[in-house]
Amino acid sequence: MIEIFSDTNELYRFAAEEFVAMSRRAIRDRGQFLAVLPGGTTPLPLFDLLSGEYKRRMDWTRTHFFWTDERCVPSNTPDNNYFQARMGLFDKIDLPEGNIHRILTDKDPQTAAGEYAKTLESFAESPGKHPAFDFVLLGMGEDGHTASLFPNSPVDPQTPTLAVDANYRGRPSNRITLTPVIFNQSRYILFIVTGSKKAPALLRALEKNGDPVAIPARRIQPLTGELHWIVDREAAVNILKNKETVLPWKLH
Repeated sequence: MIEIFSDTNELYRFAAEEFVAMSRRAIRDRGQFLAVLPGGTTPLPLFDLLSGEYKRRMDWTRTHFFWTDERCVPSNTPDNNYFQARMGLFDKIDLPEGNIHRILTDKDPQTAAGEYAKTLESFAESPGKHPAFDFVLLGMGEDGHTASLFPNSPVDPQTPTLAVDANYRGRPSNRITLTPVIFNQSRYILFIVTGSKKAPALLRALEKNGDPVAIPARRIQPLTGELHWIVDREAAVNILKNKETVLPWKLH
């Protein structure tokens, strides 16, 4: 489903409501809530809501946080996704330290990717399997990348994590990313896409015959879970002109 919003504040309020609803369902059914966060600017308004008016609607003691990807930079710097979440959310809520499962960027990328795969496996419902995350938040770049899955990268890697040598907008960096192997096991995935610069890639991500090599966001197709896109009207301008998308859409 694609939800198109005229008001970005309402878009993020919708995301916060979904976050709370999925957490309550997961805790009721399985006793804990496993949430995956992205980096960049996408989650920042959601952090503000969750640490503010939605703070008391969450059971933080049974909420666990993971990351879609991470840059290999020190964990106390603004470019680190964990640090961003620490400043914007974790330090403002009553979250047990043991519920934060960050990617260890003080290690070399291959080692960090391997160790994070083991961390993820420890949350699987049966040995040797991958966890089914309850809520995955994803953004999308102007080139159609998501997490640190970039255009022309391997479409179908067989490992849950990868070490990535990426150069995005002239900013080279080593990264660790989750892969479709684990994203597509999730129970609920929410993409947030805003801004007119992302409109061309958004249409390509959603059109019926889109290319997952060129547009990595297309690789995210949950096997049994829900896939939801919430976008603003600027990002959706091409969808509104070109209604032959994969998912049904609704205007707000």
